[in-house]
Amino acid sequence: MPATRTGPATRTGPAAALVLVSALAAFGLGPAATPAAAATVPVGSGSYSDTRPAGTSGPTTNTGAPVTPKVTSAAKDKPVPTNDWWTSLAFQRYGDNPYSTPMYGHPLTYQATAGGLEVGYPTTPAIVGEGRQYEYAHKRDLTLGITGLNSPDTKADDWSDWTVTPYWSDGARTLRTTIGHGLPFVYAKGSGGNAQITTAAAPTVFADQGNVLGITVAGHHYALFAPSGSDWTVSGSTVTAGLGTKDYFSLAVLPSTDALAMYKKYAYSFVTGSKASWSYTGGTVNATYTLTTEAKEGTERGTLQALYRHQWLNTTDALTPYTYVSPRGTMKVREATSFTTSQKASAVLPALPKTNAVDTARLRGYLDAVANDPDPFKGYTDTYWTGKVLGQLAQLVPVADQIGETATRDKLLALMKGRLQDWFTAGGANEFSYDQVWKTLTGYPASYGSDTELNDHHFHYSYYVYAAAIVAQYDQAWAADSAWGGMVKTLVRDAANPSRTDSAFPFLRGFDVYAGHSWASGHQGFAAGNNQESSSESINLSAGLVLLGSATGDTALRDLGTYLLTTESEAIAQYWFDADQQVFPSAFGHDTVGMVWGSGAAYATWWTANPEEIHGINALPLTGGSLHLGGEKAAIRRNIAEMERENGGLAVEWRDILWEFQALADPASAKSKWDAGNAGYTPEQGESKAHTYHWISTLDTLGAPDATVTGDIPSSAVFTKGTVRTYAAHNYGATARTVTFSDGKTLTVPARSTATGTGTGGGDPDPGPDPEPPTGNTFQLRTGGVLTTAAGGTAGADTIASAAGANYDGTPHQPLVYEIKKVNGTLAPGAATAFRLQLDAGTTVGLGQQARISYDLTGDGTFDRTETYQYFATDPVTGWEEYTQSRGLKSATGTLGDLKGGTVRLEVWNAIGNGTATLQTGTDRSVLVIPFS
Repeated sequence: MPATRTGPATRTGPAAALVLVSALAAFGLGPAATPAAAATVPVGSGSYSDTRPAGTSGPTTNTGAPVTPKVTSAAKDKPVPTNDWWTSLAFQRYGDNPYSTPMYGHPLTYQATAGGLEVGYPTTPAIVGEGRQYEYAHKRDLTLGITGLNSPDTKADDWSDWTVTPYWSDGARTLRTTIGHGLPFVYAKGSGGNAQITTAAAPTVFADQGNVLGITVAGHHYALFAPSGSDWTVSGSTVTAGLGTKDYFSLAVLPSTDALAMYKKYAYSFVTGSKASWSYTGGTVNATYTLTTEAKEGTERGTLQALYRHQWLNTTDALTPYTYVSPRGTMKVREATSFTTSQKASAVLPALPKTNAVDTARLRGYLDAVANDPDPFKGYTDTYWTGKVLGQLAQLVPVADQIGETATRDKLLALMKGRLQDWFTAGGANEFSYDQVWKTLTGYPASYGSDTELNDHHFHYSYYVYAAAIVAQYDQAWAADSAWGGMVKTLVRDAANPSRTDSAFPFLRGFDVYAGHSWASGHQGFAAGNNQESSSESINLSAGLVLLGSATGDTALRDLGTYLLTTESEAIAQYWFDADQQVFPSAFGHDTVGMVWGSGAAYATWWTANPEEIHGINALPLTGGSLHLGGEKAAIRRNIAEMERENGGLAVEWRDILWEFQALADPASAKSKWDAGNAGYTPEQGESKAHTYHWISTLDTLGAPDATVTGDIPSSAVFTKGTVRTYAAHNYGATARTVTFSDGKTLTVPARSTATGTGTGGGDPDPGPDPEPPTGNTFQLRTGGVLTTAAGGTAGADTIASAAGANYDGTPHQPLVYEIKKVNGTLAPGAATAFRLQLDAGTTVGLGQQARISYDLTGDGTFDRTETYQYFATDPVTGWEEYTQSRGLKSATGTLGDLKGGTVRLEVWNAIGNGTATLQTGTDRSVLVIPFS
């Protein structure tokens, strides 16, 4: 969907066809071909133009004037990564601002001005827009510059995966800085004057060590570092230091004044670049984020970097006690040049698998309504809306195949091929055109600023890639590079290029590897930074890459998609849905957002305030790539509940999208709504009754996705209903294969087929958190030591006594005890104890809380089964953290059986540390779930 609206259209000049032909050959898209004409570049069976169609426009300013990349001569040949957190440095969308709009690096914020780089550290959120948006807006604490600097503009001089180097020159003075995501430092090189820091108000000096100065501005602590032998001088709001024969200096925002010594250690180890690398193996995605450095003084080459929540939740690397505030929640500081994350890969299937729950005749009727539509593309001609229809058709091809409707399947495939080939051939009413200046491929007719602002390419092209992946599943020859696959991969290179050496397209144009998600605006020209609304359409591209790579045997493309999908799924859970309720400010008052901004997030869309679309825009399109959403069922429930509150009732306009979304957590509830409301509604433009019926009926039968178990190929998934897990996988290979899942189960899948089953062999070595429990076996905690199945309690908190520096790992010490007696229940085969406990250690370092659950099966006073879980190390940041059974059992004694007037007891204590912690009571966020019905 749109990132912003467009301005008037103008036209710029042609590109160089031969350059692109060579580049295509170099990056595996088939043999280079000599263009048949100067304006046409052949790629396999297809082609694109190197000149825009008459009357159309490329990138412009907001007044419609053509604009070229604002980069230095050193960077003039590098493809500019539009759609980034800092892109306003290079894309001058607003003609009267030759510097930049605010850039949100986190924890620091920046804005380029004539005199240098404004730096801020916003720590207090504002709730604006009638409570619909929270923002940590950029506010200058200080400006870093060179004395006398008055530059007419700021240009991008260099960049890497998540850092950028702005450059200023006024002819007599120069300034070059390096800034980035997660960097607490700003690194500077200057000439023609002294280092100068101009503060927003007179600073307070808390440390003066000559060339190292600690100052406090607006309540934020900064350290200034000049070369050895120089000295900082404070005069009102101006702080200067001579550079002597050197040209470097730096500053850092400190988490506290006592951190000065640690930050001083790394002040002269200048970051020169950043790089993410990834791998996929056996159901797990590993990624390493590395900074390169240069020692300006001494030999220290280490550094400090702040990790976002989606990163530190998935790393086992050591972190310091230091933290920062950000719009994405707490950032934690690591003392190293790299860190590694590890995540279970997000599941992808070409379609939900076949079940007996689907009425074949009914589904056939729904399919026929789409396949026999006299205007299947609904008159759409632009890239986005054409793509939406391609997505609609692609979802139905495997569904038709499942029920033996091969004629319908082939008719849908023919519709998709015909429209794709139309777009993949230059010279017609629609085509793709390459811009040599901006090094981008744009589809015309364009929409939502995909041409003038370079917005949304990953959204639009996701549908073409996904549709091509489905075609490739049934017709590999069509998807060969020498046929139409070359054009598909050219779109991939524009939107998600994995190469850093491709001279024709930038590296991962839309995807921000450090932020963990994509950005939609091509120019980033907003006070709130960049933005992304429809995170699910970004996911649609990643899922398409997984399926396309799997279908064509391109494992590098498959693994790229798996990395992007898995990484962004965690970012979506945290930053769009606030899954752990640790990101959104408490005053915000919403459980989800429609849009994430550099400065925060908004309960809004670009085009409407309708709650249905605010809640649905980050779900559509619902495909086999949407299963990751089912990993956060509580967040989906909160999301749907809020939508219905805000909407004043059930969904009306986007009911199918919201039914399908709800089915990822509560299939039975979604099925009930479908049964009641499927007769009289119009499907959302990218949906169909055929797909919605199949989706909801299938999940009602199989259960919701179970993200705790993964298969050893990306095209696999697990579903859980009650105590039964169903394993599914699609095998793209030419021979049968056995897929092994992380709980030890296996599934044999025939060649080029999807198979399902309850799995064979194996145990359950990695069950992860249990699915949401059924009513009746879930107990809330009440202050006073009570466990109860009653809901509607009043939130409270109990204090957990200190371990007083001793080690009580495994042995309860002054525990909080919660108990319920006279419990009857039948043991559920294969089930296990589950719990969610909300804990907070405040700002105390080094605490660890532990839980023990005990069962007295007959109420005779003797506990027949005792389970002690590994302790949970809480962080020294105020705010609730969740301790669950997924930490794993430390020990267990006895055997479970049926409860007959029995007693269930929960004990919680501090296993280590020297300080108290608190345990939340009275809410459904702290619960014990027993494995009984």
